[in-house]
Amino acid sequence: MKILANDGISAVGKIKLEEAGFTVITDKVDQNDLINYINSENIEMLLVRSATTARKDIIDACPGLKLIGRGGVGMDNIDVAYAREKGLTVINTPASSSQSVAELVIGHMFALSRFLYDSYKNMETGDFSVLKKNYGKGVELRGKTIGIIGFGRIGQNLASYALGCGMNVIAVDQFTTPVTVKVPVGNNIEVDIEITPTNDLSAVIGNLDFISLHVPKQADGSAVISAKEFAMMKKGVRIVNAARGGVINETDLIAALDNGTVAAVALDVFENEPNPRMELLSHPKIACTPHIGAATLEAQDRIGEELAAQIISQFG
Repeated sequence: MKILANDGISAVGKIKLEEAGFTVITDKVDQNDLINYINSENIEMLLVRSATTARKDIIDACPGLKLIGRGGVGMDNIDVAYAREKGLTVINTPASSSQSVAELVIGHMFALSRFLYDSYKNMETGDFSVLKKNYGKGVELRGKTIGIIGFGRIGQNLASYALGCGMNVIAVDQFTTPVTVKVPVGNNIEVDIEITPTNDLSAVIGNLDFISLHVPKQADGSAVISAKEFAMMKKGVRIVNAARGGVINETDLIAALDNGTVAAVALDVFENEPNPRMELLSHPKIACTPHIGAATLEAQDRIGEELAAQIISQFG
């Protein structure tokens, strides 16, 4: 069977599939040429990440497809229900990138707290004394309260890092069942901490010093954080979004930054990827990264291995 990994696959995943008898093609095919390529090359499985979409047009026009796989968590770039209705297998890798995304978020939190994202840009051309004064109002993470909106695998991994930094963690989720978070403290020691999520964001949002979002794109297209939520926030809150573009209303975000409600924001995802609004990229209080939450060598190996394991178990 022929597999097109259109957005790439790790070497270890490719090797495992080839050892199991699959042909793995890693050519990058333009989205507009994808239907013709899949049909002409008799591709039976399409693997994507975030760059390639697999919508109804591809599903209808490519009757030879048996599987669509997403190397990552969110599958909003795939018409999942329609594909399954048409008899295709649809898979993803929900556990593989959790730690990598959590580490990016915690890195952004340190950067926002000490203006690192801005000093990187200005040290070469700026006045040292002026910059030192501008960056002299940093804050520490220890003792601060973080609200983690969406308490699945990634949210729980982030909670582990935040607890390790001495932060207070408030989890917000539709499910309010207590969760045990394991916090490694070195030398093979782990501490178990139980966290019970709340499903009432408005009740806790005013107590948060940091907010990190880990929710999927909403089915109705609405934002989880918009003007209503910004109005309830503590002045000087810092926010990270490494979930999906659109879960924060970007226009309302810019307004909250400009009026001082939000001290700084880190965005790894945007509404209009891969062409985000220039106001976001150039805003002095926004740190931007190009959707790299899962872009570690370890995560990519885990993603490749998990995709390979699922394909082999079902089609090998």
